Amino acid sequence: MASDQGIRKSEPKTLMETILARFGVNLQKMGGSKIQHKGFWSRVYLNEFIPNVLLVLFGAVVMWSASLTIPEASFPRHMVGIFLGFVLAVVTWRYDYSLFADKSMFLLVVDIVLMLMPSIPGLGYNAMGMTGWVQIPLTGFRFQPSELAKPVTILLMASLVASYNGKIDTIKDYLKLCGILCIPFVLILTQPDLGTGLIVLVLGASIIVCGGAKGSWVLITVGIIIVGAFAVVASSMTEGMPHVLKQYQLNRLIVFVDPSVDPSGNGYNLQQAKIAVGSGGILGKGIGHASQAGGGFLPEAHTDFVFALLAEEFGFLGSAVLLGLFGWMILATVGLALRVETPFGKLVCAGVAAMWAFQLMQNVGMCIGIMPITGIPLPFVSFGSSSMLAQLVSAGLVQSVWLHRSKPA
Repeated sequence: MASDQGIRKSEPKTLMETILARFGVNLQKMGGSKIQHKGFWSRVYLNEFIPNVLLVLFGAVVMWSASLTIPEASFPRHMVGIFLGFVLAVVTWRYDYSLFADKSMFLLVVDIVLMLMPSIPGLGYNAMGMTGWVQIPLTGFRFQPSELAKPVTILLMASLVASYNGKIDTIKDYLKLCGILCIPFVLILTQPDLGTGLIVLVLGASIIVCGGAKGSWVLITVGIIIVGAFAVVASSMTEGMPHVLKQYQLNRLIVFVDPSVDPSGNGYNLQQAKIAVGSGGILGKGIGHASQAGGGFLPEAHTDFVFALLAEEFGFLGSAVLLGLFGWMILATVGLALRVETPFGKLVCAGVAAMWAFQLMQNVGMCIGIMPITGIPLPFVSFGSSSMLAQLVSAGLVQSVWLHRSKPA
């Protein structure tokens, strides 16, 4: 494995860097952090930290607004999630991430335990048809272990892939990595939680691709996944065949293809989300004036459809600010990945960036009708302490890569 030289001074541009450079975006400069400070602030990757904090603050304002009309959107609980998340993020930042580089077996065990916790009698808690929560005995506290498994899976896959030092030579090694990734993915599907499963699959696949997998192998794998997905859908729609998908999951796909099939039933959420987004206009209706969410027309406005709530209250301008902050944070994380020497550090950043990008694309996409409806929260904004903890821990991992960038991994 190559020794760490800290941050590279210069190197040939990748295809991504070349394309983004045409739009005035220099990932390598972002990775080096243009904002220079001495002392404490030199230990913080400000290009990721600043948009991260602003997103959390923006999300807090949105959730406070939601709490005015939605009883389930408890603002104090949201703030507790932020506080605990920042505590864990600080701990993660100070802890040397590179110590996980050779702990793949330990990380795999932790991943499996987290996925199986909801199945333990006395711990599992069922909500909305899913046994993905764990309730601590004698308390009212509940959390979703699969959310915490996201950063664990990032470390697991980065640890495994980094050992190949940027080049996965044999199909056997590639299949081995794909097989290990399938373990948490399949365990999540048993809950069933397709949304979180897709996130795990995407972040793990991104790490494998960035770790040196051959393009031909990746294309064949994508083809197999597409064919398999069509087979699963066809089987679930055919009488007498195994129904892998639950009926509500199948209904969501049908409505995504043709929202007019059932506008008052399964297509209702999608139609109301699109109305909310469109009615926000340029500047929005203002805090506390989201008629779709406040009037009870938009279900799950504080969780799955929080972007629709945000767009209705803050309009196109507020939505653009949100997307801009996410773009800043994700590109800064990719920039750090390009400039860090250690394979493990590169892949950790790549996994975190892929997770944020996919969750953003899916959550926003389903609110405007260009992606199927899934229970994927909007990072740092959606209500849910488990999600907030997982996202802030992931941000802490990026900060740890920055802080310990001069150490081998």
